Amino acid sequence: MSIIAGQGDAARSLALLWGEAEAGSGRTAPGPKPALSVAAVVAAAVEVADEGGVTALSMRAVADRLGRSSMALYTYVPGKAELVDLMYDRAHAELPGAYSLEDGWRAAATAWAADLRVLYLRHPWLLQVSYARPVLGPCEQRVMEALAGVLFATGLPAYTLRAAAASLFDLVRGGARTRAEARLAAAATGVADTEWWAERAARLGEVAPDFAERFPLSVRLSAGEAEGGAPASWEERMDATHAAGLALLLDGLEAATEGRPGGVSPR
Repeated sequence: MSIIAGQGDAARSLALLWGEAEAGSGRTAPGPKPALSVAAVVAAAVEVADEGGVTALSMRAVADRLGRSSMALYTYVPGKAELVDLMYDRAHAELPGAYSLEDGWRAAATAWAADLRVLYLRHPWLLQVSYARPVLGPCEQRVMEALAGVLFATGLPAYTLRAAAASLFDLVRGGARTRAEARLAAAATGVADTEWWAERAARLGEVAPDFAERFPLSVRLSAGEAEGGAPASWEERMDATHAAGLALLLDGLEAATEGRPGGVSPR
């Protein structure tokens, strides 16, 4: 299930995202400082989502974690829609704001992709938040700015790099989603991926003994994994597939720089 970001009140969401409404309630009267803060509410919400995904996220669940009532949270965050935007942006604060180009743009792009993938796997609920509509927060934007700094080092024009950036995000997000879902499947069913595949492969051989003849190219693709010396575990296989796909994408970007004025070697 995906949650569409940016569904809350635009003025309140953007003010909270960019730090203009930390008080949240608009309190102007003198008195003791509030015991909570927007940052504390967001941090608690991230913990709830890390443990149970976005389906477990509610204002009540966050309030319970903080030992407060749900109504107390509305003093700081208008509702769940705005809270999701804040959580999504805050999680991205864990990523670097820039990457060194000392070893070339390709090494920097690889590091950027690795960091983003680790973030998704550390907070898999991020993959349940659709990025069809960005939250437009500063931390999310820093991630894009860091990638842009790497890509513009290629010397390629902006219209080409825009496509490259979108492809990189899709590649990393898609691979991380598959890996996260594989973990979820094993935990939810109690059956390891290797065990699941072994049983299904054996059963498939019984019900479709002519499978290889009917789908020879699919079998050929599967054989290619063995030819490449695929790792034993399922997660290692997905890691290897991600690395290979990223290399192919960067190969294409590198090829686009060759012979082009202003093009820069990846190293």
